[in-house]
Amino acid sequence: MIATPLTLPSLLLLAAYALRIGSIGGSLFWLMTAGLALAPLPWKSWALAGLLGFGVWQWGDITYALITQRLTLDLPWLRLAAILGTVAVLCLVALLTNCRMALRNTGLTGTAQALAFLLTVAGLALARQKTSFDIILADRFFPGGGWVAIFLLGFYAAWVAEKLLQPCNSAKWRRIIWTAFSVIFFLQLFLGLLGFERFLMTGSLHLPIPALIAAGPLYRGDGFFMIILFAATLVLVGPAWCSHLCYFGAWDNLAATGKYRPAKFPEWTKTVRWLIFLIVCVTAIMLGRSGIPVWFALLLATVFGLGGIAVMFTQSRKQGHMAHCLIYCPMGLVANLLGKINPWRIRIDRQCCKCSKCSRFCRYGALTTADINRGRAGLNCSLCGDCISGCPHDHLHYTFPGLSNKVSRSGFIVVIVFLHTLFLGLSRL
Repeated sequence: MIATPLTLPSLLLLAAYALRIGSIGGSLFWLMTAGLALAPLPWKSWALAGLLGFGVWQWGDITYALITQRLTLDLPWLRLAAILGTVAVLCLVALLTNCRMALRNTGLTGTAQALAFLLTVAGLALARQKTSFDIILADRFFPGGGWVAIFLLGFYAAWVAEKLLQPCNSAKWRRIIWTAFSVIFFLQLFLGLLGFERFLMTGSLHLPIPALIAAGPLYRGDGFFMIILFAATLVLVGPAWCSHLCYFGAWDNLAATGKYRPAKFPEWTKTVRWLIFLIVCVTAIMLGRSGIPVWFALLLATVFGLGGIAVMFTQSRKQGHMAHCLIYCPMGLVANLLGKINPWRIRIDRQCCKCSKCSRFCRYGALTTADINRGRAGLNCSLCGDCISGCPHDHLHYTFPGLSNKVSRSGFIVVIVFLHTLFLGLSRL
């Protein structure tokens, strides 16, 4: 697919302007966008239209600012307005022609890829602009390198979306991408422990244990960033934090992918799950108000985290289900319960033949015989979508009110890929 005639000149003008104001990284971003215009990618037209839309806004903002400045100084401004106005119009025409080409040639998959790209670029660019420190890791090593990282991560998001949109391979790629995210997360932790503070968001470490998302603020009485972030993911993708974004859950998933055994958790495990949640919260509050040394609280948190690893290597491997996430992790319980505020669901259609083959792919024990007979996944469902890949009859689907099954699935994957790539691109800890 050839780029529209005005696309390359518009992008090169944006690159030239970024270079003129001293933003080498911004100039490289627009040059890479020009490279995207030349690439034979089915999703590029919508992506280019979105970026050119930002270009139109940028030219308009620049024009207004310069005209205002010249009027204040009582200087001529008509020639300036004509030149910059023409550049803005050219950029607008390039935007519209790319939209027309996208409507003609881009299918649902390509549209989803472009949305994943644009959301990632916009989200990372906004985070870069609104934070007072270098939240994009590349900026800490190469001034302006954040813009290059933003473009590359946007491209990565489009690639991941394509992989996850293939039903037959999405389960495999979800595990690969999720595990890679966890490896990068813990690699940054390891480098931080070695004294490389550039790899840390704040320059100070905390224990990367999911339970501390809730227990940390209860202990300190402040520092609600992680719990707000967790709540935001519940609003956007429900309990999918547990199957796509949790750095600990990826290892539980690997531990549980051995020989399958039907999920048989005794009834008392539900009580244990609630007890663990209450014990973690109450202990955090008591420790925070008792004056006990911080090192003792850290020791207890470390013991709790090691206990979770022990559950993975014993129960998860033995059961073939994610025992750590289903029984031990307090945040798993919170995600299951509060995640229901999100309208995305996995449903079983009425034509299901009740073969139960899908249950062999569910490591969360959410597709028991009773769940299949009810036509919906159980409380433990984390929207991982592995069951959709495992159903040989195509009877399981993502659903969202008012959307078709295909659009619902594409929309869910776009949002979860955006969150995955956003978390991947930001410095952590």
